[in-house]
Amino acid sequence: MSKFEAFETKMKAHGLSDAAISAFKSNYDQLVAGVTGLVPESEISAASDLPYLTNLGEATPEYVKAVLEKTAVLKLNGGLGTSMGLEKAKSLLVVKDGKTFLDLIAEQVKHMRAAFDRKVVFTLMNSFSTSDDTKAFLATQHADLLLEPFIELMQNSSPKVDASTLQPASCPEHQDNEWCPPGHGDIYSSLVGSEMLTKLLEQGIEYLFVSNSDNLGATLDITLLNYFATSGKAFLMEVCERTAADKKGGHLARRISDGKFMLRESAMCPDQDKPFFEDISKHKYFNTNNLWVNLPQLQDTLKAFGGTLPLPLIRNKKTVNPRDSKSAPVFQLETAMGSAIECFDNAGAIVVPRDRFAPVKTCADLFVLRSDVFRIAEDSTVQAITSKIPLVKLDDAHYKLVDQMDKLVEAPPSLLEASSLVVKGAVKFSKGVVIKGDVTLEAASSSPAVLEPGVYSSGLHKVMAAGTSVPVA
Repeated sequence: MSKFEAFETKMKAHGLSDAAISAFKSNYDQLVAGVTGLVPESEISAASDLPYLTNLGEATPEYVKAVLEKTAVLKLNGGLGTSMGLEKAKSLLVVKDGKTFLDLIAEQVKHMRAAFDRKVVFTLMNSFSTSDDTKAFLATQHADLLLEPFIELMQNSSPKVDASTLQPASCPEHQDNEWCPPGHGDIYSSLVGSEMLTKLLEQGIEYLFVSNSDNLGATLDITLLNYFATSGKAFLMEVCERTAADKKGGHLARRISDGKFMLRESAMCPDQDKPFFEDISKHKYFNTNNLWVNLPQLQDTLKAFGGTLPLPLIRNKKTVNPRDSKSAPVFQLETAMGSAIECFDNAGAIVVPRDRFAPVKTCADLFVLRSDVFRIAEDSTVQAITSKIPLVKLDDAHYKLVDQMDKLVEAPPSLLEASSLVVKGAVKFSKGVVIKGDVTLEAASSSPAVLEPGVYSSGLHKVMAAGTSVPVA
């Protein structure tokens, strides 16, 4: 028996589809071959001359209605938000005005349907970790959506690979630890293996908009839909302009050998080319993970590649038991859905405003989202009231997890006139706090220090345990 046959046998016993097995084999073959994935600067050129969303013309209402009939919206909903201390679907986190991510997403879809009198197909891509929680929530809050035929696309599972033998990892005491999520690049094999791709095409659906459930800026934009539908492109990636804060993250580029777009992440860049990688004046754009896919062309491209898109491998080294650092080392093989841009001959990218990229990855992101800098509009979109979003840095020792932050924030402070806020120590925010300018708050002791209502302007403020604060010159 070959090494891969052991994985194939295990995956079939787990009920995984041929498409899922084929996608895993593509990743495993790259692992065994020692593919590094390194992309030197000499092999790429900078992405340039991209269209901007702000320069596009609007579509007529009649055309919009016709295109919406052929459109589906898919939200990636497989994450638990463990880095923020969550143990259920991250989309069920209350983010603003008592509403969860999923509440706002559902309301946005319903508003779009009502505004154009068209039933846009809506799908959640769940994982084995989020499916039950998500469906239970929908049953109580949005039962009408739960009854829809395309409401759930299940993400596949991938077997972990023993790092020493390259055989299936074993964890007899907790067999769930032998499996891991395959990354959001799994969307393509999931669409095929579940037969949802075929069923969507049979329903006349041609355009699929995909985005992360924790990015409330990623709405079904009519102007973008119109542009994509009329462009004839198979794949369109929304990108934003990189700033100094983004220089460590990946960027869009063109491969010189074939002229195709590709994504280069930091792990793909040779050390000697790091200065080029971080040069935001050269490599100007990053992927928002808001993607538009032409489904008939996706089907054709999958057939051309034998049923599986050849996505670059992401090799993560972990331990088989994530809670035991002494357990056996394993590889978790993943792919990213945005990297599929290199698989299409006629893929494109479009530059969008930063407000279409507003993911909540940390408690600091959530802290700002819950403040008066953002509001929920009538169509349930979350909009920034100011163009200058303040930079917030919270003390990880006290605010890293959501339940920690909730205990220390009675009510979010006003940040409308803030440029930045740095919090050091356990500062407890009372209702009625206003931050102006560049403010640093520092707890004077290890005990929680209560920040009383009032205006706190630029400078360092020592916050006492008794509830007083002392400005520091």
